[in-house]
Amino acid sequence: MKIATSLLLAALLLVGILGLSGAAPGADSALLKEEFAPGYGHLKFPAIREETLNWDRPVLKDPSTGDVIDFYGPTDQDPLGKDQILSQKRQDNFTDKD
Repeated sequence: MKIATSLLLAALLLVGILGLSGAAPGADSALLKEEFAPGYGHLKFPAIREETLNWDRPVLKDPSTGDVIDFYGPTDQDPLGKDQILSQKRQDNFTDKD
């Protein structure tokens, strides 16, 4: 009985950790993807969680929060790429000065 309880707790812990990890790198997390020309278009994807902006692997917010990036540019844009991290850090610093 103790083994079954231990396995259950381990499984719940693993599921909880995976649930907090957010989108996997490389996962297509775009909420909208419209291509206007080859390789160029309109994307919408969740913003990065502010507390993870300085992490090695930032985490996207849950799309249900409504905090969405409205991006026009290359359709291969990575929501967790260096460009987006820098852009959102700048935005975060700008809004913190209020």
